[in-house]
Amino acid sequence: MQFTTKLIPLAIAMAFAASASAQDIVKIGHVGPISGATAHLGKDNENGAKMAVEELNAKGFMINGKKVKLELVLEDDGADPKQGTAVAQKLVDAKVNGVIGHLNSGTTVPASRIYHNAGIPQISPSSTIPEYTKQGFKSAFRVVANDNKLGGTLGRYAVDTLKATNIAVIDDRSAYGQGVATEFMKGAKAQNPAVKIVGKEFTSATATDFTAILTSIKSKKPDLIFFGGMDAVGGPMLKQMKALGINAKFMGGDGVCTESLARLAGDGIGEGIVTCAEAGGVTGEQEKAFADFVARYKKRFPNESVQLYSPYVYDAVMVMATAMQNAKSADPVKYLPELQKIKYQGVTGPIQFDDKGDIKDGALTMYTYKGGKKTKMSVVK
Repeated sequence: MQFTTKLIPLAIAMAFAASASAQDIVKIGHVGPISGATAHLGKDNENGAKMAVEELNAKGFMINGKKVKLELVLEDDGADPKQGTAVAQKLVDAKVNGVIGHLNSGTTVPASRIYHNAGIPQISPSSTIPEYTKQGFKSAFRVVANDNKLGGTLGRYAVDTLKATNIAVIDDRSAYGQGVATEFMKGAKAQNPAVKIVGKEFTSATATDFTAILTSIKSKKPDLIFFGGMDAVGGPMLKQMKALGINAKFMGGDGVCTESLARLAGDGIGEGIVTCAEAGGVTGEQEKAFADFVARYKKRFPNESVQLYSPYVYDAVMVMATAMQNAKSADPVKYLPELQKIKYQGVTGPIQFDDKGDIKDGALTMYTYKGGKKTKMSVVK
């Protein structure tokens, strides 16, 4: 596939070409929610980007035989689509050479058009909504499996492994939450048409009281509740499920599958009650590389722990930098074709993209919580 300059204004293409040949600094933008309810996830992502850039600079990053310095340009989108497009335009105006982000599907999709129109490659480390790569933007990539795989796999797992027959579904009305919940229901029904969706409710990404929703669901006697949303809502929901005496198992996607969920849920986390899936997954020898990353992260950020997506952010930066080296240029027009055909072994596993920009053969890792700790169960593809 060839990314031609007709996709971007000629003036922008010339500006990038000139700056790439003359400058010693290559700018990589990173965007995530550093404020708001999911700020802990955004900060985790930012930390992964910092680690990658610092390690590359420490090794003396070279492009076409010339030492260059990678500069990280950090922006906060607050998980808000309007703010997301504003900071996307800010990064375009700053003439960044590439963007890693956004975290949320709801901000990633609208921002992607701005990057595409400017000819700037974008790699999302965590956006899972299928629409992101269905837009036909050759500049858009992701390093995690999308909702079709994430939600569908969870649906099949709920039926086959957890033996769920009466399922209630709640989503937070976000692009991610609705998308993963829809695919979950499709996957469950496809696996066993006799499965009953006994309730379909919705809340918001900032809600704290779920009494009415959970009381309604309790009367329908579900054996499993699926939640499409983030840990900031999923945690309190689990706490209130326990308070109401709801004994159903709880399942969610990668948005709830964090180290923080146990803290947010308190005694509602239980033992083996929660099943969630994280996009990505490593097995065998690759587990050592992932463990090494976690150890380096802890050394770099002593008071913090890997939450969820920072390894994927780290890999996304490395993939972008490798494409630049392969192209012998940080000019987006020149390195984008290398990004499209990249083959990279990351800490999260092998990374290649299909013709839409989705990761090929994306894995999922299934987790539960035991003793208040996120506990790995298996990797599935």
